[in-house]
Amino acid sequence: MRIVRDTDSVLSDWQGHALRFEREIGKVVLGQERVIRLLTIATFARGHVLLEGDVGVGKTTLLRALARAIGGAFERIEGTIDLMPADLIYHAHLGEDGRPRIDPGPLLRQGEQLSVFFFNEINRARPQVHSLLLRLMAERSVSAFNREYRFPHVQVFADRNRVEREETFELPAAARDRFLMEVQVAMPADAEARRSLVFDPRFHDVDALLMEVESGVLDPEALETVARAIQSGVRSSPTLEAYVVSLWEALRDPAGHGIVVEGVDMGRLVQGGASPRGMSYLVRAARVRAWLEGRDMLVPEDLRAVFPEVMAHRVFIDPVYELRREQIVGALIAGVFERVPAP
Repeated sequence: MRIVRDTDSVLSDWQGHALRFEREIGKVVLGQERVIRLLTIATFARGHVLLEGDVGVGKTTLLRALARAIGGAFERIEGTIDLMPADLIYHAHLGEDGRPRIDPGPLLRQGEQLSVFFFNEINRARPQVHSLLLRLMAERSVSAFNREYRFPHVQVFADRNRVEREETFELPAAARDRFLMEVQVAMPADAEARRSLVFDPRFHDVDALLMEVESGVLDPEALETVARAIQSGVRSSPTLEAYVVSLWEALRDPAGHGIVVEGVDMGRLVQGGASPRGMSYLVRAARVRAWLEGRDMLVPEDLRAVFPEVMAHRVFIDPVYELRREQIVGALIAGVFERVPAP
């Protein structure tokens, strides 16, 4: 494990690791450069990520590639309507001798070495499972068998099926707030990338494809130390801090700041959210973005680059607008940027 002696030299060294991490994932996931950058930011900000997108756009492949590049122990579980919290903790079955056996489940199987926990189709799981996951995300620990298990290096990645509505359970606000980011994965915009995904046999065998990703580009045990170094090494000015506060105020009170979204009563739109924790997450992610860009000072572009993914799911709007949430919150954020002048 790397011993941190000089912050500047360590951050410079690790920036190279981070960029190589992005390149490794980009070898097998085409046309998703922005998504890969956001996942890299989340990894070095030590935040959990929820991916959304249509079926078949490559969310699972992306997360498997990311887990391989991060290194360390990896576990996954599939969300189903009959999944219960105990299924994450232990697995009861009959052994070869016909006697009942209890083996560790996916959460406990790797112990403290667990680095990446991937929850596929999280909204198919029941609220009881979400509660267990909430504790894992918030405290990196769970209680089982009269003891507490800790996972100091774990990062949770999940994806959500937003196409099918039957036998699904919407994540509660508390669980969504524990995700540093909610990232939309769309079809690649580049025509050549789309052609390759359809016609190149290399992309048809996912297991073989993932073997092209270098394993263990990052050291999971060192990521916490590097993350702290980034947060202390990237500075902000009083002017930039005032800008963040102004963005916060405009997001919470759009009507008072003259923000208009067509067909929306701005006085009743925002019901809550955009909490201090959410804003601190925004700054955390923006600092990592600045570091990846080779700077030790925050600029407005760093905040803008991560604002939608960090803040959109933390804005609670009037239920009457919920069916158009993505469009309305996107327009709200655009209005905030337009009305709050950048320094």
